[in-house]
Amino acid sequence: MKKITRRALSVLLLAAAILFGITLFVLRYVDDGKAWATYFSRANSGSGGEMTDRNGVVLATFSGTDNTYAQDESTRIACYHITGDFWDRTGTGALSVFWKSIDDYNVFTGTTRSETHTMRLNIDSALCRTAYEAMGDRKGAVMMMNYKTGEMLVMVSAPSLDPLDAEAEIPDGAFINRCLSASYVPGSVFKLVTSAAAIETVPDMNTRSFYCEGLYTVAGVDIKCTGEHYTQTFEQALANSCNCAFAQIAVKVGQQNMIDHVRAYGFLDGHTLDGIPSVAGSYPLDFVGDPELAWSGIGQSTDLVNPYALLRFVAAVANDGLLCEPRLIVSEEAPLTSRLISPTTAQQLKQMMSYNVTAHYEPETNFPGIRYLCAKTGTAELGDGTSHAWFAGFLDDETHPYAFVVLLEQAGGGLSQAGPVANALLNAALRQK
Repeated sequence: MKKITRRALSVLLLAAAILFGITLFVLRYVDDGKAWATYFSRANSGSGGEMTDRNGVVLATFSGTDNTYAQDESTRIACYHITGDFWDRTGTGALSVFWKSIDDYNVFTGTTRSETHTMRLNIDSALCRTAYEAMGDRKGAVMMMNYKTGEMLVMVSAPSLDPLDAEAEIPDGAFINRCLSASYVPGSVFKLVTSAAAIETVPDMNTRSFYCEGLYTVAGVDIKCTGEHYTQTFEQALANSCNCAFAQIAVKVGQQNMIDHVRAYGFLDGHTLDGIPSVAGSYPLDFVGDPELAWSGIGQSTDLVNPYALLRFVAAVANDGLLCEPRLIVSEEAPLTSRLISPTTAQQLKQMMSYNVTAHYEPETNFPGIRYLCAKTGTAELGDGTSHAWFAGFLDDETHPYAFVVLLEQAGGGLSQAGPVANALLNAALRQK
């Protein structure tokens, strides 16, 4: 009897082990079946296709026998973070999204479908090359979009790499898409956010004046400015990028109002670009006191901004507060729109950003041939003697509705370093029309 009991128990244990193994196999099959089916070659799955830019320039192709990229080396490098590669090394490439969307795997038959597809991107590869070349050997990000349609025209991150050159040494950080996957100290470009919050929370903001002799003390802490601006209006304070004035403005707005507006404008959230995620920024959310609040309104403190989030903000300002959600992939559907900023706030910011250019940026010298430019510079100090260079804005032009962001890591002054990159890109875009 004991022998029968032991045998029955052994059979039950064996059955349980088999059931467990079958369950584990099914779960693994559902998750990894496609990878098993295409183990020897991802390209040999049966599907094929190509990815092109808005003008038909081929950026990548794959088939049952071959994977490849654009014929032109400079195009491959400039567009690498847009296309990605067949090994998902950058994590934000459209090629990965493209592959998953067309290479359907049937878990019941264990096969992939055999079809040929074409994906057309809104990207202009020629403008991407212009932006990448203008960046030189500096790290950073450049983005440009049509703020009326949401079409993403330029998304360039440096350093980059040539996905066809397997022998080349890969630069440090080349797999990071700095447009979407990094956030930075914003410096004075953040004064646009502080200005918007002030317009909406301080009733007499436009009649106030601000005094600057190069130093402003808040609760015993000195806030230093880059110059001496003396008595100035709100509009002049933004054009002067006056730290003393914006320290006062941030304190007047108050920390909770600043938090509410920073969050409402999307700087504390991660966003998506046709399903590709971006990282969130940061702003001091716990109580910090007036000195730290003053620095946060200037764009220092613990402020961090993702370039894509800033592009969405300036695009909404350009479009009277209405955001056309950026789109990487060409679509016949109408763009998704949402109210990001009130129309009156957007209109005033637009006027102030236009005044920045005419009053302080010497447009005839620094931006020849570019009309209707509205912009803000940023020189974000990092505490080690270096600073990030920012230049963000748009063309207030129905014919050329371009919003842009330029960020160069540890490059120096915003106008002197990031400004020429924006100038090269905008002039190239204007020459196309």
